[in-house]
Amino acid sequence: MRFVLTALIFVAGLFDLILGLGFLIHPAEAASNFFLSPVGPGGLAVLRADFTAFFVVAAACMIWGAWRRNGDLLLVPAVLFGIAFSGRAVSIFADGTAPMFWMPMAVEAFHVVLLVAAWKLLPHHPIEEIAD
Repeated sequence: MRFVLTALIFVAGLFDLILGLGFLIHPAEAASNFFLSPVGPGGLAVLRADFTAFFVVAAACMIWGAWRRNGDLLLVPAVLFGIAFSGRAVSIFADGTAPMFWMPMAVEAFHVVLLVAAWKLLPHHPIEEIAD
């Protein structure tokens, strides 16, 4: 079970890394997959900075946590995706739904469930031990 969770986290982390790098290299194309449209250079800069940071940080913690079998590293992306899921849930009540609104929520929920399950199963190491 631990091997399967670790492999799933590693693959999901690689997927998130590719998404993050997509926002860095081709922000307008990546944005269209998220129903976004940048407005001018400022909009492109926001996509490059914020979306790249979100996905690359999540991916790095997932890949590193899976590689090191360290559950504590998985809390960072679990919180990131949990907040994203919560923001979408608030938006459903505040703004209504759009076509395919459930797809990103399903991906975020999958991440949270996977990462919390792995956090419970994998050992926990203080940060000082990780650096050694």
